Amino acid sequence: MFDMILKMSLVTILYVVFTALVEMWVDKQELSRRAKISIGLIYGLLCVFSTHFGIDYQKMMLNVRDIGPLAAGLFFDPLSGIIAGFVGGIERYIAGTYFGIGSYTAIACSVSTCLAGVLAAVISKFILEGEKPQPIYSLFIGAIMEVFHMYAVILTHRDDVSMAFFVVDVCSVPMITFTALGLAGVSVILLMYSGEWKNPFIKRKAEEVSLSESIKNHFFGIMIILTAINLAGSYAIQTEIAYKASITALARSAEEIKAYYEMDGTVSDKIKVGDTGIYLLYDNSGKILSGYHVKETIPTSEIKFLSEQVGKDYFRRTYYGQEYLCRVKKLNDGNTLVVGMTTDEVFYYRNIQAYELGFGAVILFAVMYFMISIIIYQIVIKRIDQVNNSLSKITNGDLDEVVDVRSSSEFASLSNDINTTVDALKGYINDAKKRIEEEIELASNIQKAVLPTNFKFKNHQEFELWAAMHAAKGVGGDFYDFFFLDDNKLALVIADVSGKGIPGAMFMMRAKTTIRGQASSNTSVSEILYRANNTLCEGNAAEMFVTAWLGIIDLETGIMKCANFGHEYPILMRANGNYEVFKDEHSLPLATFEGIKAKEYEIVFKPGDRIFAYTDGVPEAINKQKEQYGIDRLVNFLNANKNDPFELLLDKEISDIKKFANGEEQFDDITMIAFKLNDYSKN
Repeated sequence: MFDMILKMSLVTILYVVFTALVEMWVDKQELSRRAKISIGLIYGLLCVFSTHFGIDYQKMMLNVRDIGPLAAGLFFDPLSGIIAGFVGGIERYIAGTYFGIGSYTAIACSVSTCLAGVLAAVISKFILEGEKPQPIYSLFIGAIMEVFHMYAVILTHRDDVSMAFFVVDVCSVPMITFTALGLAGVSVILLMYSGEWKNPFIKRKAEEVSLSESIKNHFFGIMIILTAINLAGSYAIQTEIAYKASITALARSAEEIKAYYEMDGTVSDKIKVGDTGIYLLYDNSGKILSGYHVKETIPTSEIKFLSEQVGKDYFRRTYYGQEYLCRVKKLNDGNTLVVGMTTDEVFYYRNIQAYELGFGAVILFAVMYFMISIIIYQIVIKRIDQVNNSLSKITNGDLDEVVDVRSSSEFASLSNDINTTVDALKGYINDAKKRIEEEIELASNIQKAVLPTNFKFKNHQEFELWAAMHAAKGVGGDFYDFFFLDDNKLALVIADVSGKGIPGAMFMMRAKTTIRGQASSNTSVSEILYRANNTLCEGNAAEMFVTAWLGIIDLETGIMKCANFGHEYPILMRANGNYEVFKDEHSLPLATFEGIKAKEYEIVFKPGDRIFAYTDGVPEAINKQKEQYGIDRLVNFLNANKNDPFELLLDKEISDIKKFANGEEQFDDITMIAFKLNDYSKN
């Protein structure tokens, strides 16, 4: 026994290790048709190996051949399982029929191995849908397959039940056990390797268990209980029938022996108690007069025990190392007759029927379980998955998704209810969207209203000026501004708030007001921005900041004093020259830290000189290839159109950016301001 367990364990472990190696070779890749066929052939060869190198046990050859097609089909691909099953099954039939290797069970074994591949393919495709089975299901599938194997032995030898029963009695427990454990072991190793292992001993929360799994688990438990009750009831009935039949046979044998003995004082050798039974005829001293072990003497204690059994239908007793079902009868001459049948004979047909009924019930249970699992999946689970898939699209924002599952009145009602709810939600969203759009349009108008739009100054023909702002979200965080500090000093401002949309617009309003307010009482660029920065830092809970460029030009001298707080480099053009990037010194953006000092510098303008300032929405505009518009493209465009008036130039620049974007959505605000000194002020 121990030697058999050790050898079967080693063979089973080899199957597990080999399957793990195949999984590592596959390494979660999608299998090609060639790989599927190769895996099937490899496992088919393992089946052949199992056939020719079985484990010798009580004159029978044990193996775990069916693990091959089951593992190939369940863990790799249905096609692999079918190929492995037919390769192993056909070779098993040839080996048994033509070479005398296990010829008695050739048909049963070959059919079982072929069916193992087909079963694995069906389960993988229609129940597991390509997922690897959990260990408990692998254990169950392996056991079911070997149960069918044993049942096939009985079915194919109805004319030789005794031998078939002997084969099943010797082979069933080890082959069922090791095939089931081997397949479960493969499942554990592969699930751990792929990271899909779920510890069955840790109870999961209800929301972590799928409806399909819950239904299968409950149905599995119910079917096991019902099958166990059925088998137990059948076993009890068959046991009772065996007892009654044996009691009748013992009584009949006792009467025959009594008749022979009372006729001439001897018993014919032709009298038998069943096929393997015995009888003892002894006198009051315990001396055996006839039957088994003649002339031996029965111990006094046993005589006393037997005398107490007189009148009873039967009792069980072990004699000479064998258990018997016995009956005692007192003869007329005072002698005592004991007849007995071995319990093996008493329960022989019960055991055969128990195996047959048990195997049949388990197979029926398995068929019902798989069929009902498929039906439940097709009718309920698949429809629920379809509804959930549609709901997932809806919750991810696709409100045009329509739930259309109408396989039953319940699902049709559910689909209609969901669609009605989504339609109502779309109505609410559209209404809210309309209100928001109206509010954004109002905010945009307010924002545009605070930006200066009068670019013509009747009393100042010595300069030209134009600006434009295009918000990415209706309202934006960019702004421009220009205003006179006195008759001859003009301030130019362009800025970019870190936020977008409504929050950016609100901070933009605050920044614009702050800079203009500080400029009204200070003429120094550095002082204006120093005070503006400190003011913006106060109460800046949102931690927004502003990049800004400020230039104040004295129209009498042409000297522009400037400061750059983290903003884009301005682009300068000298009279009769080209636009070039002017790389000025930067300070940190406004509203980052209090006490930031501006790095003030000056530019001396002569008549005909120009300056172009912009926000990062211009160079950072992107197209569908995620390429940026860039500074170089901007400078080239300005030079190509430098003779155009500013109003036309800025409009053409916006058009060029849109052409470059080629339909890609604008994600940042775009703001530009351009200034040209025509002549010095004569005031």
